[in-house]
Amino acid sequence: MPERIAISGSAGVGKTTLARALAAELGVPYLPEGMREYLESGAPDLHALGPAGVRALVLRLWQERQAQEAAAHRGFVADRSSYDFAAFWLFYRFAEPNDPDTEAYMASAMAPTRYDLVAIVPFGVLPFVDDGVRSANRWVQLHTQVLIEGMVRRCAPRVHDVVAVPLEDRVRELVGRGR
Repeated sequence: MPERIAISGSAGVGKTTLARALAAELGVPYLPEGMREYLESGAPDLHALGPAGVRALVLRLWQERQAQEAAAHRGFVADRSSYDFAAFWLFYRFAEPNDPDTEAYMASAMAPTRYDLVAIVPFGVLPFVDDGVRSANRWVQLHTQVLIEGMVRRCAPRVHDVVAVPLEDRVRELVGRGR
């Protein structure tokens, strides 16, 4: 059976690099996170979108991710998990009582059967780099990391805390886990 693996963590922890390398090693599609691509595309800055615009963007990116996951019949490695998306929904305070979007979004994002494995990449191991795309405030990133870790630990049936630092060791650690 093909594996569905998601790599979780805040910005700057090495998710994208690890997800791409792991997907190549396993010979399965890499699913990009979406937000980085949006930010690097020259599209309007998140602050210019305002809260309603950011909410619509996060919802659109989540819908695109669901379609990518459903289409990847041979398995995949995803840069970010659904639990990361749920953490963003909470972080940006989009969750409102009796809101149909919130109910549908959170039920889908928190489904425990989405992935065979969610790997959490630790915060603070790699040097924090201001890439000009994400918040340069490391404490905002730590806040996000804690929310993501909480969502993953609450919802994912299989979680692996990545401990290796060099990329090759991280890939080997995930390919060889529990086998």
